[in-house]
Amino acid sequence: MKVKIILLAFMGSISSWSQTKQDTIKTQNIEEIKIHSEKINVNKQQNSSQVEIITKEKIEFQNFQNTADMLSNSGALFVQKSQQGGGSPVIRGFEASRVLLLVDGVRMNNLIFRAGHLQNVITVDENLLENTLIQYGPTSTLYGSDALGGAVNMLTKKPTFGSGLKGNVVTRYSSVNEEKSGYFDFSYGGKNWASLTAFSYNDFGDMKMGKKKNHNGDYFGERVYYANTYFDPNTNLYVNENVENSDKYTQVGSAYQQWNFLQKFIYKTNSNWKHSINFQFSNSSNIGRYDRLTERSGGNMTFAEWYYGPQKRILGIYTIEKEDFIGKTDFRVDASYQKVEESRHDRRFSGSNKDKIRNQMEEVDVFSINGQFESKVWNGNLYYGIENYYETLNSTANRVNINTGEITSANTRYPDGANSMMRNDAYVSFNKKMEKWNFTLGGRVGYTQLKSELIDNSTFQFPFTTIEQNNFTYSANAGLVYNTSENFILKTNIGTGYRAPNIDDLAKIFDTSTNSILIIPNNDLGPEKTVTTDFGFVVKSADNKHNIETTYYYTTIKNAIVTKEFSLNGQTQIDNDNDGISSTIFANQNAGNAFITGFSTSLKSTLYKNLILSGNFNYTLGRVIEDNNSRRPMDHIPPYYGKIGVNYKPNWGELEAYMLFNGKKRLKDYSTSGEDNLQYAPANGMYAWETYNFKASSKDLAGFRIYGGVENILDTQYRVFASGINAAGRNFYGGVKYSF
Repeated sequence: MKVKIILLAFMGSISSWSQTKQDTIKTQNIEEIKIHSEKINVNKQQNSSQVEIITKEKIEFQNFQNTADMLSNSGALFVQKSQQGGGSPVIRGFEASRVLLLVDGVRMNNLIFRAGHLQNVITVDENLLENTLIQYGPTSTLYGSDALGGAVNMLTKKPTFGSGLKGNVVTRYSSVNEEKSGYFDFSYGGKNWASLTAFSYNDFGDMKMGKKKNHNGDYFGERVYYANTYFDPNTNLYVNENVENSDKYTQVGSAYQQWNFLQKFIYKTNSNWKHSINFQFSNSSNIGRYDRLTERSGGNMTFAEWYYGPQKRILGIYTIEKEDFIGKTDFRVDASYQKVEESRHDRRFSGSNKDKIRNQMEEVDVFSINGQFESKVWNGNLYYGIENYYETLNSTANRVNINTGEITSANTRYPDGANSMMRNDAYVSFNKKMEKWNFTLGGRVGYTQLKSELIDNSTFQFPFTTIEQNNFTYSANAGLVYNTSENFILKTNIGTGYRAPNIDDLAKIFDTSTNSILIIPNNDLGPEKTVTTDFGFVVKSADNKHNIETTYYYTTIKNAIVTKEFSLNGQTQIDNDNDGISSTIFANQNAGNAFITGFSTSLKSTLYKNLILSGNFNYTLGRVIEDNNSRRPMDHIPPYYGKIGVNYKPNWGELEAYMLFNGKKRLKDYSTSGEDNLQYAPANGMYAWETYNFKASSKDLAGFRIYGGVENILDTQYRVFASGINAAGRNFYGGVKYSF
C-alpha cells in the first residue's frame, strides 16, 4: 500500500476535527490510561518518552494466537519470525538482546540472549496478560543493560481481594494452521488473601501461506519439497529422501504445541504488609527451525532435521511490599528465580554427518533481588532502589548416530566450562508534575562481571581458555513535558543506554550454515552505548475526540557490536564439523559508531458516537559508520510499517476492520552481517505488502461471549522482512468465552 493512501486517511481524520460538534457523547481517552509497570507508574500522555499500552480489553478482543502476533498486529512495533513458533520484537531498529523483555517487571533477557532473532516472547501466553507496556528508546535507567531500543513489559493477571469466586474458560479454532487452543482460569478473593490459577494449551498445525500473488511482487517461498527420513528394512538403516509437497502452500515442518501455567497468591496482614507469590511455567514441543528446513544444496534439501527442543521457562517471584512504610515512602522487594532450558538439534541431508544428529543443550539459572522505594518528596515522586542478577549457564553437546545409537562428542554452542554473569545496579528517578510542566530526571550506576571457561580447546585451539570481563556501567535520562494548552503538548527526552556483552556476544561458537560463516569468541569485546534524543508533540481537539501524537528520535551508537570477518591463529577459514565444508571466520567486534533515526505517528479519532478511527506509522533508518567514514546499512532495520483501521461498538458487541502494511526492503538496504536473512528473501529484496482484516465479538450474554473474524482476507502471499517463513494466508477463526 502506498504511503500516500495512508497519509490521506490520516488527513481525512484531521479534517473531521473541524466538523465535530460539541455533544454529550462520552468517549474514552485511552491516551490518559495509567498502569503500574512493577517499576514505576506510567501515564502515557504525560510521559516524556514514547510509550504504548496494549490493554486487557484489546488483547481479549483481538484474540491472536500468541503474544508475538499480538505485538506485531498492534502496529506499534515490528516482529521477525524464523519459524511459526517464534517472534522477535524490533523497536526502533534494535532487536533481540538490544530490546529488553520483562514479565511482571523481571528481566527475561539472560546471559545467552543473542543478537540475532529470538522466540522467548511466545513463552508468555497472551491469555495470561493484564496489560503490555511498550517503552521506546533507551530505558537503561529504569531497567539496566540491554534496553537500547526499548522495553516490552508483559504484566500478567493478578488476584484481587474481596472478589469472591470467579473464572473464565476460553476456546479458539483457526483454519490457517488448524489451531486448537484452550484456556481457563479461576480466582478467589477473600478479605486478606486471594488466589489466581490459570492454564492454557495450544496446538498449532503446519502454517498455510497465502495463495494469491502479492501485487507488489511475485510468488515467493512456496514449499515445493521437504525432507523425510524413513527406515529401510532391507538395509536396516534410516534413509533421507526429498518429498514433493502435495500442497506447496502448506509449510511442512512448522507445527508445534505449547502449554502454560500460572499460579498467584497474595496475602495481606493486619499491619498492611502484603506478601505475594507468582509462579509461572511454560513448555513446548519440538519447534522446527523452518528457515533452515527450506535450504537446498546440490539439488537436495540441506538438512534432514533442524529443530529447537522443548523451550522450558520456570519463573518464581516472591514479593513483599508496604505502602507508607516510613512516612510517605512505599517499600517493595522482589526476589525471583528463573530456569530456562533450550536446545538445538540438526542433521544434514547428505555428507559424512547425514546419520548423526547434533544436539546442543543449554541450561540457564537466574537469581535476582530488587529492592525499591517510592517517596513523595518535593511535591513529586522519587523512585530509587538496588538490584542484583546472578546468572549461570551449563552448555553441553553430543552427536547421536540414528542407526547405531552411538554417542560421540560435538562442539558446544558456548564454552563447556563454568559460565556466569553478575549485575549489581543502583538507580534513582524523580518525576514532578506542575501546572503546565512535567519533568523527569534519572540515573543508574552498575557493575557487571562475566566469566566463561573453555575446557575442550582441541578443535579450535583458541589462544585463551578463560574469558573474564568487569565493566562499570552507567546511564541517565532527562525528560520534559510542556502542556502549552489543553489541546497541545510538547515532549522532549534525552537518555543514554548501554549493553554489556553477555556470553552469547563474547563466547558463542555459531555456524550460520547457508553463508558458510563460523562465528567464534572475541575476548576483546566491550560494551556498546547509545545516546537518544526524542522530540514529540500531542495535538488534541477541544472535545477530546481526536488525538495525534508524533515522536521523532535520533540515536547515536558508540562501540556498536557488529559481526565482521576475523582471523584465528592467522587463518580466516576453518572446517568446523570436519565434514569437508569450509567456513569463513567471523566474530563480534566493536566496529566504530552507528546511528538510527526515525519517527512514529499515531492517530485516534472518534468519527461518530462509538465509531473510532485509529492508526500508526513507523519509519526507521540506520547506518554503521566505518573507520574511513563510509556508511553501510545497519542490521535489523525494518521498512516502514504500521496499521490503520476503524472500530465500532454497537450495543450488542464490537467490530473492527483494519489494514496492516509494510514497505519494501530494497536490496541495497540489507546489512552485510547476515542478520537480515537475505538468503530467505527474493533476489531484489523483500516486497511491500498489506493485509485486510476483520474481527467481531458479541457482548456477554448469560456469561457467554462469541468472537470470530477473518485475517488476511485477500489471501495474499507475503513474507515479513528478515523472516524465514511466509506469513499466514487467509484465516477464519472463532471461539467462545464463558465467564462465571
